[in-house]
Order: sequence, then C-alpha cells, then structure tokens
Amino acid sequence: MKPNLPTAVVLSSSLIELRYVRPLFNSMVHITDSRSAMKCLEQVIDKYKVDLKEHFYVLMLTNSNRLLGISVVAIGGASTVSVNIREIVQLALVTNCQGVIVAHNHPSGQLMPSISDVQITKKIKEALRGIDVSLLDHLVFTSEGYTSFADSGRL
Repeated sequence: MKPNLPTAVVLSSSLIELRYVRPLFNSMVHITDSRSAMKCLEQVIDKYKVDLKEHFYVLMLTNSNRLLGISVVAIGGASTVSVNIREIVQLALVTNCQGVIVAHNHPSGQLMPSISDVQITKKIKEALRGIDVSLLDHLVFTSEGYTSFADSGRL
C-alpha cells in the first residue's frame, strides 16, 4: 500500500512583470528647491479644483533630482485626504527613484500644516527610509501660495 503524500496542484497563476522606461535624461526637469518643485506641480494641478477638494501628489526624482514623474495618489474632501502610504512606496519602487517630494492642497486657504499633515509626513518618511528612498520635502499649497516642510525645518 502506498502512503498518501501531499500533492501540490496549481489551479491558476499569474505572471507579474514590472516595466518602466525612464525619460531621456536631458529632457528631465531638474528640481533644485521647493520653488522648482511647485513650478512642476503647477503644470499638472487643476487650478479650478485647488479650492474645492484636497489632492495628494507624489513627485519621484532620480539621485540627481531629475523629475521621473508626478502622480496623484489620493483625492479627498474639502478638509481632509486619506493617503495610502503603500501606494507611495509602490510608485517609488516601480520608478526606481531615489527621492520623493509629496504635496497636497488646503482648500481652506490655510498654509500652516495641520497636526495630521505632520504625522503623515513622518509615516511616509519612515516607510520610504525602509526602501532607501529619501523624502525630500512636503509641500502644502493653496491657490495663493505654498509652504515647504524642508524650507521651514520641519523635515
């Protein structure tokens, strides 16, 4: 009599493949400070929604601070936005970036970062540190201006 040994049966499987093509180096925008980061953001921000709902953006950068891409990772309500940190980490990994700048708007017009803004910044920084990616800045902007965590020493 043969013993009944466990057998493995593959019922279904999926092929997972990551693909990414970096823009040509000479065509990539160079981010030198918060002002140049904000200038890039202004090109993708819908100016008619800045005072309507909170939007959370991620800018992925090379080790020489060249812009790889910008992504909207969350859209919230008039006074809050829920950010999935895993999505930010996924973007960092897929783009093979070395640095990240995050940004979000305050429809209220208040430029001062909230307590939750400070808390999410710390969480994002820690999560990115785990994959050797630097959080370079967190910009809070309104239709009238912006403030930078890095410029104000909050990062």
